[in-house]
Amino acid sequence: MDLGTLRYLAPEGRGRGRWALVAQPQVMARARRIFVSGTPRGGTLEVTATIDVGRDLAWFLERYPLRVSAADRVRLQASTAAHEERQTLIAAVLDRRAPMPESFARLAIEPRDYQKVAANLLLTRRSLLLADDLGLGKTLVAISAMTDPRTRPALVVTMTHLPKQWEAELGKFAPDLRVHVTKTGQPVDLDHSSCKKKHLFRSECCARCGISRENAYHGRQPAFPDVVVTNYHKLAGWSDYLAGRIRMVTFDECQELRHPGTHRYEAGVHVARAADFRLGLSATPIFNHGEEVFNVIDVLEEDALGTREEFGREWDVSFGKVKDPVRLGSHLRAEGLMLRRTKADVGMELPKVTRIPHHIDADTKALEAIKGDAAELCRIILADSGVERGGKMRAAAEFDLRLRQATGVAKAPYVAQFVRLLVESGERVLLFGWHRAVYALWADLLKDLGVVFYTGSESAAEKREAKRRFVEGDARVLVMSLRAGAGLDGLQAACSTVVFGELDWSPGVHDQNVGRIDRFGQAQPVFAYFLLSTEGSDPVIADVLGIKRGQSEGLRNPEGALVEDLEVDPQRVRRLAEAWMAEHGPGRAA
Repeated sequence: MDLGTLRYLAPEGRGRGRWALVAQPQVMARARRIFVSGTPRGGTLEVTATIDVGRDLAWFLERYPLRVSAADRVRLQASTAAHEERQTLIAAVLDRRAPMPESFARLAIEPRDYQKVAANLLLTRRSLLLADDLGLGKTLVAISAMTDPRTRPALVVTMTHLPKQWEAELGKFAPDLRVHVTKTGQPVDLDHSSCKKKHLFRSECCARCGISRENAYHGRQPAFPDVVVTNYHKLAGWSDYLAGRIRMVTFDECQELRHPGTHRYEAGVHVARAADFRLGLSATPIFNHGEEVFNVIDVLEEDALGTREEFGREWDVSFGKVKDPVRLGSHLRAEGLMLRRTKADVGMELPKVTRIPHHIDADTKALEAIKGDAAELCRIILADSGVERGGKMRAAAEFDLRLRQATGVAKAPYVAQFVRLLVESGERVLLFGWHRAVYALWADLLKDLGVVFYTGSESAAEKREAKRRFVEGDARVLVMSLRAGAGLDGLQAACSTVVFGELDWSPGVHDQNVGRIDRFGQAQPVFAYFLLSTEGSDPVIADVLGIKRGQSEGLRNPEGALVEDLEVDPQRVRRLAEAWMAEHGPGRAA
């Protein structure tokens, strides 16, 4: 009995081919139930020819022996074998039965086992969305993969304010890799193949590319860098130059690729399509918005979820949302396309407390508003004569107060956004600050999360009620003053995440605040995030406290302390004034 025909349709240009099925009504009815994503075209059902679809079709032919050409049958057998092999390898990697690449040993600091697993999965699968919780070291996973020669040259695309942080992390973990951070949105010739004349090489290339003067003078042209670091804003200008040269691309905060048609999206697609390894990093997978997660995954692996229309049918996307995001997440994990671990999943491999500096943006309007008064106070503080000691002390106190408050206000929207990401991932957050103006902003921006306060403005009864609501889960965020809460116990049963939205000059204060939840009865690893702005008072305070010396203390040195118990610098406000005047004083650009 002739049940129908299955045949392969070659792609028209880029992308994958398609399978076309034409069969009797009862067979087509069953096929439509199994291949939900398939596109009906008249009496034909077409499905994108991925290897998992090929394996499903081979299984379908066992039930319904359709007519298939010899060549197409070989193609189905190859798809089945490839999918089975990939699934076997993925299982071996995730079960830690697969051997780890020897190249990981070249890192200056050894990654943890769960980080090695993620890097090994990328090298095995070649496309991966790594959605681990904040603080679990996704950056080191990417750097670990870069030790494999097959991944170099590599490209890192990150947020505007983070290229230097990536450069520092690469230097810390993989100092042998040569790193270039793009300085403009227009490409320069990184292998210097266009430098025909020595004087051009010495002057322009040395200035643009940052090679050493000695190498420039002797005409030694360095090879293409091992890692190029850029941001999403500059990627469009560099994409044509980098596409085909780059073997691995890492998209940090890859949710930035969720909007097709934008310059950053099209540039990301252009570079990714020509790369051998593609890694997306995001602690906030966007499964509630079907179109967005499709766009991100499609950059990492073209047609992995079929066409946009097939994705919409298979995952029941309505008004931009996936009906069953849990099922979609399970599918992505089963196919090795996504890996997500929580703190609880890897808790045995983490230190007791992990302190993580995290750089965020700031609204410079709040800092500009105090510019004139701050400059006058700085002149008093820095004056060598003509100002009485009492006047200097009053000026120092006023300047410290105003600049730290302005810094807190400038950071407030970004601190609130960071806390919201943590809460949406299932955490309850203990948020530390100092200024009432900052508390007011946090209260407004986080009001839907049931934020409660434990500061100097509440009565004892109000503080007890705030603690109760937080511990019992009615509130997801407890805002506490940096100098409040001494001796407070019981929070460790509800929370393992601390965020410092503002900083204290005393490192001991930070230690005490972490101790609010790092105490007997804490069942989870504790994460303490220090949110740092590149503007205002944060750079100087962070330098005094030693906060900015590493991205993650648990990665850098499990036994060491990130925020050392330094004495409070008696010249700290003078240093703050000197830094402010160097940035904003007379003769400086506005």
